[in-house]
Amino acid sequence: MAENKYSEVTNLHRKLADTVVEMDGITEDLYRKYDVKRGLRDINGKGVLTGLTEISEVKASETDENGVSHPCDGELYYRGLKVDDLIDGCVNDNRFGFEEITYLLLFGKLPNKQEFAEFKELLSDYRSLPKNFVRDVIMKKPSKDIMNAMARSVLTLYSYDENPDDVSLPNVIRQSVGLISEFPLLAAYSYQAYRYAYEENASLIIHEPDPNLSTAENLLRLIHADGKFDSIEAQVLDIALILHAEHGGGNNSSFTTHVVTSSGTDTYAAISSALASLKGPKHGGANLKVVKMFDDIKANVKNWEDRDELTAYIDRILHKDAFDKTGLVYGMGHAVYSISDPRARIFKGYVEKLAKHEHYEKEFALMSATEEIAANLIAKERKIYKGVSANVDFYSGFVYSMLGIPRELFTPIFAVARVAGWSAHRMEELINCNKIIRPAYMNIHDHEVYVPLDER
Repeated sequence: MAENKYSEVTNLHRKLADTVVEMDGITEDLYRKYDVKRGLRDINGKGVLTGLTEISEVKASETDENGVSHPCDGELYYRGLKVDDLIDGCVNDNRFGFEEITYLLLFGKLPNKQEFAEFKELLSDYRSLPKNFVRDVIMKKPSKDIMNAMARSVLTLYSYDENPDDVSLPNVIRQSVGLISEFPLLAAYSYQAYRYAYEENASLIIHEPDPNLSTAENLLRLIHADGKFDSIEAQVLDIALILHAEHGGGNNSSFTTHVVTSSGTDTYAAISSALASLKGPKHGGANLKVVKMFDDIKANVKNWEDRDELTAYIDRILHKDAFDKTGLVYGMGHAVYSISDPRARIFKGYVEKLAKHEHYEKEFALMSATEEIAANLIAKERKIYKGVSANVDFYSGFVYSMLGIPRELFTPIFAVARVAGWSAHRMEELINCNKIIRPAYMNIHDHEVYVPLDER
């Protein structure tokens, strides 16, 4: 038994699982009876208010003069500034923006030239790992999942910190800037270790980061075997990092950061918890499902330009007759946005630019057509009251594929961006809240009389 405990599911495990289902299954009518907001969302999908934040705003509706809320084109604000304007500012000045956005999220304002130069230098100084860390931590027993490898590395970095449990703001800023700088290395090196361990005839390739390069540029340098990339590739990845850096305090991983931080735990534990949340396919892992879905569409639709054939196949997916038979068209719809996801709206133009640059015009046309067809089919079939549109995950996996980034790194790159938002939320929780987050769960099990073992 002990030899197989990490792999073999036995009949006893199945029997115990049946027992758990029998004892713990709660019927839907009880949730309705007690008005439980499952997923902390009401029947209309609106999130239950659990906190206040100044870090970012996710806007999906507007209230008219009668106090009635109506869906609107989605908008995303970082510290009160529209993400559209932030990206336009960086692109118009022909500079990379993720570092500037990180400063904005952490410190609440855009930096001036001197502050920005000092912050970029600080990030560059921190962009290294402890001596022998790659050999002793990352290379030893590489994980088949890079998110788990990153979480292990983050927890291990606690042991290298001479003051790991100090939750004073200056110390947490030090730790946060360190992790933001180190995340590209943790992701890239964990992938290289995985590849060397599990892929046949794979070479071990470890590039050092270049202190003169941006986060996006260094990511491509660390991931690509030859370390090469061009300016358009780096620009589009930089925009992807900006769009993924933050998304309100209610998303699962940022809320996890608030919850875990409220217990008073250390930075490394809090950020590893956020990584665990982001790993889930309902959160950060969604873009990989989109890529796999399009692999299936391309394999089963003979003429990508035939709207009728494409519509018929998407309809089959929607009716659980194709792809993974879940009835989901991945990348379509969002828990908050309805008319449009601003991240997808902003990103799409840059995706098209990259597709032309990389000669993926046909694939981009297929995605655009699928987006339009799926939105119409879903709205009609499901009678969606608030509309449905593509979310940012619809295009992000396609971008990463064009950039030569392996699928194992799709979600880790999300983490490389989102650690900036997590760090900002951790500091906000430490500053403003002194109570542990503890929502209520109602017990619905009847009280019972204890029965001695021999009488059961």
